Amino acid sequence: MTKRKTGPPKKAGRRPPRKSSQKHQIIKVLAGTAILIALVIFAAAVAHYFVLGRQPRPLKNDNAFKAPTIFKVPAFEIYPKEEIPEKPILKPKRPFRKKFPTVTIIIDDVGYHRKLEEKLILLDNNLTFSILPYAPHRKRILRFAEKEGAETMLHLPMEPDEYPRADPGHGALLSTMSPNELIDQLEKHLAAVPSVKGVNNHMGSKMTALSTQMYQIFSILKKRNLYFIDSRTSAESLCRPSARLLMLPFAQRDVFLDHVQEPEFVRKQIQKLLRIALITGEGIGIGHPHRVTYQVLLDELPKLRKKVKLVPASEIVHIPG
Repeated sequence: MTKRKTGPPKKAGRRPPRKSSQKHQIIKVLAGTAILIALVIFAAAVAHYFVLGRQPRPLKNDNAFKAPTIFKVPAFEIYPKEEIPEKPILKPKRPFRKKFPTVTIIIDDVGYHRKLEEKLILLDNNLTFSILPYAPHRKRILRFAEKEGAETMLHLPMEPDEYPRADPGHGALLSTMSPNELIDQLEKHLAAVPSVKGVNNHMGSKMTALSTQMYQIFSILKKRNLYFIDSRTSAESLCRPSARLLMLPFAQRDVFLDHVQEPEFVRKQIQKLLRIALITGEGIGIGHPHRVTYQVLLDELPKLRKKVKLVPASEIVHIPG
């Protein structure tokens, strides 16, 4: 028989870990991490539902979401019986009693009635005269106004809604023009009346409602340091937001003075302009070289000067806020 070897007993110890058990531990850790992330996401979703999801939502017929009422100003070509001023009618404040409100009166369509226009210039050199670019007497009126210290503007012909039935005159800016044609025509008009300080539109109810064209026009005026006054021939005019975007000095007409050529009517319109100026602090009226307009201004200007400060257009424009 073979004898077994005898020796000291072997010490009991841990077996070396197997590779398969290590993989199981890694899987358990990853699974625990994934469960923890899922719990965090679930808790966040529950919190979002209970905290934010139950906030009251506005109703579709809520009064706060109604569109504001917009008063439409009638077109220049139609000459309305009653005009609605765009500026808000507020109660007059006491400071207006100490400081006169400012009023600007612009005479449009200048350059065709030289003698009458020279008489209007002599009435008050704070009146502003807007000259048509191809009027036969434009150069003489420009020289006479400069001599008397009166301010002049370019009365820029622009396309109306009624075109071609309503013709704004030779060289009008049209909506069908390319940008180059539009700018070239505007440059020619400005060259025809080189000493003007600003521009306002002649007709233009269609053109002033087109933002792209107004940006092109205003960019040229901005480069030349000119202001623009909107004659407000259309309720759809985009002149104000266009001027705000390009930081162009701007104002807009409040009252047409003489579209009915009767003395009492012109006086009534001047009183309307005065009321707007007393309430809002400023007002702009537009008239034309008519004999009736001259006679009424001859009588009414001395009275008007006692209640308001008559200023040229350049002193009433500002960059829209």
